[in-house]
Amino acid sequence: MNDKVKITLKSGKGGDGAIAFRHEKSIEKGGPYGGNGGKGGSIYFVSDEGINSLANYRFGKTFFAEDGSNGKSKLCYGKDGKDLYLHVPVGTVVKDVNNKILFDLDKKDMTYLAVKGGRGGRGNATFKSSTRRTPNIAENGLPGVEKIFILELKLIADVGLVGFPNAGKSTILSVLTRAHPEIGPYPFTTITPSVGVCYQDIDKHFVLADIPGLIEGASSGKGLGFEFLRHIERCKILLHVIDIKNSKDPLADFKLINDELITYNKLLENKKMIVCLNKADSKDEKEKAIKYKEKFEDLGYKCFIISAKEEKGLSPLVKELYKEVNKLDSEKKVTINNNSKEEVVYSARNLDNSKIPVYNVVKRDDGYFEIIGERVVRTKKLINIKTDEGMSKLLTYLERIGIEEKLKEAGAKNGDTILLDDFEFEYYE
Repeated sequence: MNDKVKITLKSGKGGDGAIAFRHEKSIEKGGPYGGNGGKGGSIYFVSDEGINSLANYRFGKTFFAEDGSNGKSKLCYGKDGKDLYLHVPVGTVVKDVNNKILFDLDKKDMTYLAVKGGRGGRGNATFKSSTRRTPNIAENGLPGVEKIFILELKLIADVGLVGFPNAGKSTILSVLTRAHPEIGPYPFTTITPSVGVCYQDIDKHFVLADIPGLIEGASSGKGLGFEFLRHIERCKILLHVIDIKNSKDPLADFKLINDELITYNKLLENKKMIVCLNKADSKDEKEKAIKYKEKFEDLGYKCFIISAKEEKGLSPLVKELYKEVNKLDSEKKVTINNNSKEEVVYSARNLDNSKIPVYNVVKRDDGYFEIIGERVVRTKKLINIKTDEGMSKLLTYLERIGIEEKLKEAGAKNGDTILLDDFEFEYYE
C-alpha cells in the first residue's frame, strides 16, 4: 500500500499578449489589433472513491499543466492551457515540503487547487486610450508555479482496532464485518489496513478498521511503526484489543501501547478508547478477564470480555461502539485558503492600489545590486521590454516605486550593475 509520496507539480505559463495593428485598405488608421494571451493550465487534486492507494504517484513524478497560447492579430485571444486533474484516494492529506497541512481531501469529489496557471498577458489593443492611439506595447504571460507536495493517505474509519500483533484484531474484523483480512498465528499478519462495515441493524452501522499491530518503539519507526500510527489519527474511537489468554500483564501491555500512541501524537491522548479483552475462550481465561475488567473500569475505561473465535460477547460491544460513534462529532475540518482569488493586473499607473510594494535592494558578493520583492519581480515579468515603449513603461514603474532612493541607501554608485529578475541595467544618478 503506497500511503506517502512526494511529487512535483508545475502549472502552465500564460500566453504573451500580441502587438499588432489593423491594416486594411477600406479602414484608415486601423489602430492596435493585438489580442490577449491565454491563461496557463492549473493543477488540481480530486478525491476519488474509485482509487484506494497513491500507487500512481509512487515514483515521485513531475506533472505539467498546459501552457496558454500567445495572443494573435485581429484581436484573437490565445487559447487557455488545459487544467490537469490528479485523482487521489479519499482520505489523502496534501502537505508542503515542510509537512504543513494544506488541505484534507476527506470526502469524495473534493477538489483542491494545488498550483494556479499563469495569467495571460494583455495585447496592445488593451492599452489603447484617448491619449494613446497606437500603443506599441503588450504584456508577457506570467510563468507557471512549480511546487513540491507530499501526499499522505490516512485511513478514514469510525473505529480503529489497536493492540499488539496477534491480539485477535483481524478475527474481530472478520466476524463483525464482511471483510476477509489475513489471519494467522504469526507476528504482523496484518501488514496493511483492512476495512469493513459493521451493522448493528439494517440502518445502524459504522466503519471498522483493522490496523497493523504495534510493538514497543513504533513511534520511532520500529516494526510497522509509522505505517500503523498515521492511520490511527482519523479514527473517532479506538478499540484497544488485548489478548487475555497470552498476556502476562494486560495493564502493562495496555500502557505500553498507549505510551507509543501519545509519543507519536499528543492529541491521541484525548481520543475516546474502549477496551476489549479477547480470547476469553476457557473458564480460567474468563475468570482472568473478569479480574482485569474491574481494573480497567477503575481506570475509567469501558471494558468488554469477548471470544472473537467463538463469536461470544460481541453484541454488547457492537451496541456500545455504535452508540459512541454517533455521540461523537466528526473531526474538525481544516479550513484552507484555496488560492483561487482572481488575478489582479498591475501597471505603473495602478500599482498595488496606489501602494508601494514591499521590496529590498541588496548588494551581492559579486558587487551587483539586486532588487528583491515578489510584486516587483512579478510586474517586471508582465512587461514586454523588447519594445521601446515597454522599456519606457518598466523605467516609469521603477521610478514610481522610488527605486533611486533605495539604490542610494544600499550604496549604489554611477556605473554599478543593477539586477531585476533576468534584466540588467547600469545605475546613473
